[in-house]
Amino acid sequence: MEQKYDVLLVGAGLFNAVLAHKFATFGKSVLVVERREHIAGNCYTELRHGIDVHKYGAHIFHTSSKETWEFANKFARFNQFVNSPVAMTMDTSSSPWTPRVYNLPFNMNTFNELWGCTTPAEAKRKIAEETRPYIKDVYSNLEEKALSMVGKTIYEKFIKGYTEKQWHCPCDRLHPDIIRRIPLRYNFDNNYFNDSFQGIPEHGYTEWINNMLSDATVITGVDYLKEREKWDAKADIVFFSGMVDEFFNFEKGRLSYRSLRFETAKMDTGNYQGVAVVNYPGHEVLYTRTIEHKHFMSQLRQCICNKDMTIVTTEYPDDMAPGKEAYYPVADAESRRIYGEYMSMRPRNVVFTGRLGRFEYNDMDDTIVKALATAEEYR
Repeated sequence: MEQKYDVLLVGAGLFNAVLAHKFATFGKSVLVVERREHIAGNCYTELRHGIDVHKYGAHIFHTSSKETWEFANKFARFNQFVNSPVAMTMDTSSSPWTPRVYNLPFNMNTFNELWGCTTPAEAKRKIAEETRPYIKDVYSNLEEKALSMVGKTIYEKFIKGYTEKQWHCPCDRLHPDIIRRIPLRYNFDNNYFNDSFQGIPEHGYTEWINNMLSDATVITGVDYLKEREKWDAKADIVFFSGMVDEFFNFEKGRLSYRSLRFETAKMDTGNYQGVAVVNYPGHEVLYTRTIEHKHFMSQLRQCICNKDMTIVTTEYPDDMAPGKEAYYPVADAESRRIYGEYMSMRPRNVVFTGRLGRFEYNDMDDTIVKALATAEEYR
């Protein structure tokens, strides 16, 4: 007789890995099946030439919750990586165009480069001057809201092009709620995050997720939806982290997603761009950022790497289409309506999890918090 499990988890990303760990501590038997040939979902890292490569884009763990940080550190030692990206723009006033580099987030280094501001008071006056013409009670689109928050200079140089590439839509047609806040920092601190804790697992995210899954039975290369009855028979309850519309065979229509395309190359230099992440906000290139994976690693591990080569990934936003990976749920009004219809059809023994199952984009710390709450709900 085939083994029966208490819980079936479809998908081996972070949300379900946390569930697997917690259910195991509750004494439940756990089976995990994963469509890809590897675990860890989109935070998967693989070792190439001694470098941890973030195959599906950069992932940096950050949180202000001591409890969440301590939970994350139960499964791996984290390095002391501090996210300090830069933006590469083109000065079109010269011929040929001149590349210019600015610090992100927008801080005193940025304001000094843009306007020559040397004190916070000067920078605040300049921002007030730039935003004053655009402040109003109600904003009808993202462009109006962004202009009211940072003014024309920062909006046009750093936000407009990047956002339009990311969403493949003009900013004056995007919902204003896409931008909830744009941090303006009146100091010279280049740390992108304001959180108390940040870092990356010392030996990559795959090992971290693998340690969460250590008490579960894990099978990769399994397309659950193609043999649903077979896998459903193995457990009384299913936690599904895939696309909800695909689960229901798109019966009520397709939900909206954005995809990504990656080009990864080995470079014959030990240091290609000098920083982990460079953003490209302008329309002069089609990609949004380049990632040099070596810089995510600790200084000790970087020293061990080959000093004459590095690995760089270029990230392109992409339209969603059958056969492509869904990265970002687009929670527009129509998709929220369709998702609601699918939720009304949910089988009693199925729980939808993760960014695709819950149709929401969360940082990793929020994912852990929500997964822990779901585990308690179904313990």
